[in-house]
Amino acid sequence: MAKLTGRERRKLRIRSKISGTPERPRLSVFRTGRHIYAQVVVDDDGKTLAAASTLSGDLKNTLGEDNKTDSAKKVGALIAKICLEKKIEQVVFDRNGYLYHGRIKALAEAAREAGLKF
Repeated sequence: MAKLTGRERRKLRIRSKISGTPERPRLSVFRTGRHIYAQVVVDDDGKTLAAASTLSGDLKNTLGEDNKTDSAKKVGALIAKICLEKKIEQVVFDRNGYLYHGRIKALAEAAREAGLKF
């Protein structure tokens, strides 16, 4: 069995405590060196209700010369907008093992400012 990285261990610890329900789905965040992805998931059904990323058609052309933190803010605002259109107001935030810092924090705060509650 392969040894888990620190992020993978944190992820398992977090996911043992939180899960997405139909009343309060899980907002999961994933980041790579270049992009950031967010999706709203109901774990009971295994369904993704909403998704946004720096590769989304709505954002791809507007990012231009933004730095990665500014791009994360735009993704957070977009995921909140999509959720509110689908009548999802409350979510549980899953930072996916990443530290609540930098791009993850920027995305979360932008989603809160746009009206998502968590």
